[in-house]
Amino acid sequence: MDLRQLRYFVAVAEELHFGHAAARLHMSQPPLSRRVRELEEELDCLLLVRSPRGVRLTDSGRVLLDEAKEILERVERTKEEMRHSSGHRTVVVGVVAGAGLALDVDMREVFSRRQPQAAVRVRECALSDPSAGLRTGQVDVALTRLPFDTTGLVAQVLYEEPLVAVVPATDPLAEAGQVGLADLRGRTAFRLPPGTDEQWRDFWLASGPDDPDAPVVSTVGECLHAVVWRSAVGLLPAAAARRHAMAGVSYVPLTDHRPSRVVVAWREGEVDRTVLDFIDVVVGSGSGSGSGSGSGSL
Repeated sequence: MDLRQLRYFVAVAEELHFGHAAARLHMSQPPLSRRVRELEEELDCLLLVRSPRGVRLTDSGRVLLDEAKEILERVERTKEEMRHSSGHRTVVVGVVAGAGLALDVDMREVFSRRQPQAAVRVRECALSDPSAGLRTGQVDVALTRLPFDTTGLVAQVLYEEPLVAVVPATDPLAEAGQVGLADLRGRTAFRLPPGTDEQWRDFWLASGPDDPDAPVVSTVGECLHAVVWRSAVGLLPAAAARRHAMAGVSYVPLTDHRPSRVVVAWREGEVDRTVLDFIDVVVGSGSGSGSGSGSGSL
């Protein structure tokens, strides 16, 4: 039994669905199923009852879920204690959908003065995970966008950003000065991977699982590839027009969709002083005009 197996099992046990767990872990389903099977064989007991609609935990599975979560939490605590004992701490920041632009040189200088022994590492996350790794414990802080399910998290709004429609340069909409949502109907839209947060998927007007012809995307680069090669359309933050200008792709201002709210997010009950200092620097940087906080769905 290894830690990776336990993490895989916990994801499946919490999602009660292999497909959703695979999306959460950013991996394909077959190797996930294989590793859970190997765990069952090693423990010589059935942990999950599989069915076409999902899975359910056996009594043994429920016992292992409690134990596995405790083990993984203990491992994270040990890693944290080791980082502190060495006098160094790296704050891992997950970013998604261009929200990492909120970080700037001024923040770095302020944070370095507060925590001269600390470092910051940025982790770019897939569009399928709006928590940017917070849910899976891969990051300490997230720079992301609302809306998504923020249960167990705190999200502080930094600023708002309008959206643009991204369309093929050959599409008649490319010549329009602006477009509305009705103008996009009837065209092939991006589709986010199965298990993606529903609020997030609906905000970006992504196709649902019932549209198998829609191209599945996990990064902005894949979105642009789908525009050029599949003649797909979709929504992106306005800054994408500057950061991702490329031949064959046009960005058109969108008139009737609420803006994207860029937030810094962290887990409720965060006590790490270095992480809290980093959050305070980001929130207090004056990087945006909007502000607000809370947990749950915002």
